[in-house]
Amino acid sequence: MTTTNQQKAPALLVIIAFATVYIVWGSTYFFIQKAVHGFPPMLMGAFRFTTAGLLLLGWSAIKGDKIWVKKDIINSGISGLLTLFIATGIVIWVEQTLPSAMVAIMVSASPIWFVMLDKGNWHINFKNKAVITGMIIGFAGVILLFGEQVSKALNGSHNSSMAWGVGLLLLGSMAWSAGSLFSKKNGSSSPARLNTAWQMIIAGIAFVPAAFAHNEFSHFNIHQVPASAWMAVVYLILFGSIGAFSAYIWLLQVRPVTQVSTHSYVNPVIAVLLGMLFAGEQISALQIGGLVVILSSVLLINLDKYRKARKEKQPARPVIKVVEISLKGEVLEAC
Repeated sequence: MTTTNQQKAPALLVIIAFATVYIVWGSTYFFIQKAVHGFPPMLMGAFRFTTAGLLLLGWSAIKGDKIWVKKDIINSGISGLLTLFIATGIVIWVEQTLPSAMVAIMVSASPIWFVMLDKGNWHINFKNKAVITGMIIGFAGVILLFGEQVSKALNGSHNSSMAWGVGLLLLGSMAWSAGSLFSKKNGSSSPARLNTAWQMIIAGIAFVPAAFAHNEFSHFNIHQVPASAWMAVVYLILFGSIGAFSAYIWLLQVRPVTQVSTHSYVNPVIAVLLGMLFAGEQISALQIGGLVVILSSVLLINLDKYRKARKEKQPARPVIKVVEISLKGEVLEAC
């Protein structure tokens, strides 16, 4: 619902950007899990984001962007540390032990944190019943979608690493929402590609001391990394980082935050479909119901915005002023 620094954008580009964020980020859970089977988690994060950031920075330089704008670099760094180093770093870390489906469930709580942390728009968000209802229904749909797997994983389980993972994912969801709101409210004169580049580079650099702290360099042998892990990292760099994250940062500039956050409901749907197509997983009638609920919630969240957009596009009705003049030439009424 935030309108700060919101720009106008062609509808087709908005649709393409949303599709990229929905589909590609939905697949990243699957590819992150494949990547951490060959790379240590923090080292993988450092390699992924530093490489992607440098590629984007080079492209920005070719396009003639002003690379060294101190204020923009600082703002991008803060946002990158929150969204990429903390939030995505937590996802990478916990996918060593947690199933990607469970990770997707916890991350889907992000839209709720968007509303809770967006203090400047509390007076709007908490009065919009459609947005609140849509988010609640969407989260319920995610629980319904993965309900069977969660109950099987948690019933009678006292796995401390699982409990820590769930707690960390809640913290990650809050960090992602806070970083996204910071990026939204601290506008930049630089293009989205340059802001994204600095976010990734700074986050990638932050992963390096984390890898040292976890003693990952001493145990890493690049020759033992399987081809599947290399392909997963390349996919994450080109599509997950450069493609989808650039689209996400751009959407934050042109669309309301609560609308952009709906990717958290669609991403788990993509994760399920990938499991069915590539991992031979079966989907139940209960899970199909979850898919329907989630997609319905996305429509409900956006319904009010669509109605307002339609009204704004309609041509204004001409106002006809009727003036009644008395015989003495005095104006009696005008409307």
